[in-house]
Parts: sequence; C-alpha cells; structure tokens
Amino acid sequence: MSLTREQYDEIMRGYMQKQNRRHQLTLQRRDEVYARIPEFRQLSDRVSEIAVDYLHSRLGEKKNDSSVSPGFVRPQLEEIAARKKELLVSHGYPEDYLTVSPECPLCGDTGFVDGQKCRCFRQKEVEILYSHSHLKELVTEQNFGILSENYYQGEDLKRFRIAAAACRRMAAEFDTVYRNLYLYGTVGTGKSFLSICIAKEVLETGHSVLYFSAAALFDKLSMYSFDVRTKEELRSFILDLYECDLLIIDDLGTELTNQFISAQLFACLNERHLNRKSTVISTNLSLAEMQSRYSDRVFSRITNDYELYKLTGSDIRVLKRRQRNAAHH
Repeated sequence: MSLTREQYDEIMRGYMQKQNRRHQLTLQRRDEVYARIPEFRQLSDRVSEIAVDYLHSRLGEKKNDSSVSPGFVRPQLEEIAARKKELLVSHGYPEDYLTVSPECPLCGDTGFVDGQKCRCFRQKEVEILYSHSHLKELVTEQNFGILSENYYQGEDLKRFRIAAAACRRMAAEFDTVYRNLYLYGTVGTGKSFLSICIAKEVLETGHSVLYFSAAALFDKLSMYSFDVRTKEELRSFILDLYECDLLIIDDLGTELTNQFISAQLFACLNERHLNRKSTVISTNLSLAEMQSRYSDRVFSRITNDYELYKLTGSDIRVLKRRQRNAAHH
C-alpha cells in the first residue's frame, strides 16, 4: 500500500511542527541567556561582526586586511566559542544549552536522509497504513519497566528469566547484532508481552516495526493475493513485510493454515533472513506441532536461524482475573 497525498502531507506537517518547536525553544533559550549574561550577547554580536567583515573581504570590498584572513578569523571564533561555553557553565547551564537536539538524530526531523525516507518516516508510514495492529497502544501498556516474575516459580521462572534476558539483549543490541527470536510454549506465559517489550525499545531508537497477529497477517495476504484489483497493494505490502526493521508475528498457529499460508510464511521468513531483517514469532505450538502444521522448510528456517525460547507455567491472565475477583470479595 502507498500513502495518499493527504497522509503524506500529514507526516510532513508533523516534521515542520517539530522543526518550528525546536526553533522557538532555541530562541527562548537564547533570550533567556542574553538577559542573564550580557557578555554572552556581546560575544554573539562580535561573531556577527566578524562574519560580516569576512564576507566583505571575500567580495573584494576590503583588500590587504589581515584581520579578516581565514588564519586570523578562525582562532578568534574558536576563542569566542570557548568563552561562551565557559559563561554558560559558570551560570549553571550545560555548555550546549542553546543547541536543541532533534527528536530524530538521523534526519534532523526532516524525514529524509540523502534523499531517502528516514527510518522515522518509514515508521510513521507503518503506523498510518497498518493502524489496525494497535502497536502504538500496546507499547504504552507493555514494556520492560513493568516486567514481573511474580507469576512464575521453579523451572517456569528459570525459563522466563532466560527468555526475558534474550529479549532485552535483542532490543539493546538491535543496531549491531542480527537476531531472530521464536517464543513458544503454553498459553498465557508472557510470550506476546515480551515481543511487545522488544517492539517498544526498537521503536524508540527510530526503527520501523510491523506487528501482526498471525490471523490478521495471513488474512491480509490472502485478501490482496486473490483479488486481481489489488496487485499494487500486494506489492507494497510485501515490500513493507520484507523490509521493515522488525517484524513481529504474534500467535502463530491461530490462523487457518493451508498450503498457501505455509508457502507465504516461508517466503516471508526466508526473504527477511536474506535481507538480515529481524523477526520475532510467538506461538502456543510446540516445535513438533509447528513442523507438522507448516513444512519442513519452515521448520528448518526457524530452528536454524532463530533463537528458541520455551515458556511454561500457568496462564497469567487467568491468575490476574482470580486475583481481581478475590480482591472484590
């Protein structure tokens, strides 16, 4: 799928608003510093004077004036910059107080890097085109900050700790280490929760993340594949599916599986592996069930290219429901 003109303009307006907010904050901070530190303003004015004199010399309006030669101007500017930093620090400000950083360091809140869409732009596209996934809402409710071990004990706790450590590691090293995770085991043991935790961390570092339940993913693939009027939508969707920085497939096995679904799953996993794009899969299927339901090719791809973590224990949702009911009585 492609953005409509209105959707594209909406994203670009967001970038303009960010740039304007940064500019306004910079002006506010500058005026604040000027009011508190008169010498700082004098130094800024001196920089402007030096720049004007240098420009005049470049235009030939000042000849044979060594005071505006690059060899003389540069040390002056460096001395002024150092003094301004000293003034800021001595008055309780950080030395970079007048430098307001953009939200995205890659594109500077412009949306583009070297003429190509930035990762932050791609994620905004994803959020608009696939808003049904509710990923934005999910990451506000589920994150590593609220991760709890209270519902596990014994061997179940040991397995959860190992899986949680792997998820934290994947999120922390996402930019440097290519990993895929396969979280499997009994119902309600935290598999989906852990995958959302990874998504939140990866999103916050400016990467694009696509999240689908298996049923929603394959429904969408089937809809586009079997409707001749949606060839362009299928092409765009496949591209997003194969190229997003992180793909999360939740509850694999809940979809109606057939030969088409199995082939699409393998193609997706295979292409993402070739592109070195990370994938997290959660499922209630055992490894044997996964092999029999899909294909040997899918089984081989997952067991060879994914870190496998099994979670076991009681259904946490049921335990929480019991706790709530007990609290009301």
